[in-house]
Amino acid sequence: MLANYLPVLIFLMVAGVFGAVLLLLGFALGRGRKDPEKLSSYECGFEAFEDTRMRFDVRYYLVAILFIIFDLEIAFLFPWAVSLDVIGVFGLVAMGVFLALLVVGFIYEWKKGALEWD
Repeated sequence: MLANYLPVLIFLMVAGVFGAVLLLLGFALGRGRKDPEKLSSYECGFEAFEDTRMRFDVRYYLVAILFIIFDLEIAFLFPWAVSLDVIGVFGLVAMGVFLALLVVGFIYEWKKGALEWD
C-alpha cells in the first residue's frame, strides 16, 4: 500500500530541492541594493512604515467586497455556460433571474455612491 505513495514522495522531494536551489541562486546572484523605488509604497498606496493603528477608509473595504461579489458572478457563469445544453430553458431562466438580481444590487450600490472614491 505504501509503495503507491512513492512517486508522490519522489515528486515532493524533487520539487523541494528545485525550489531550494532556485532560492539560493536568487540570493547568490541578486544584487540586493535598496533604492528609493524599491522602498516606496506598492499598489495599496500606503506607506510601509507608518503607525500600525492608522485608520483605513471604509470605502476601501466596500470596494473590495463588491469586487468579490461580482467576481463570484463569473464563477457561477462558467459552469452554467458549459452545461447550458443539459439544463435547458429552466437553467436559462434561473441564470436570468440571478443576473437580474445582481444588476439590481449593482444599480443600488451605484445610486448610493459606494463606487465613488472622492
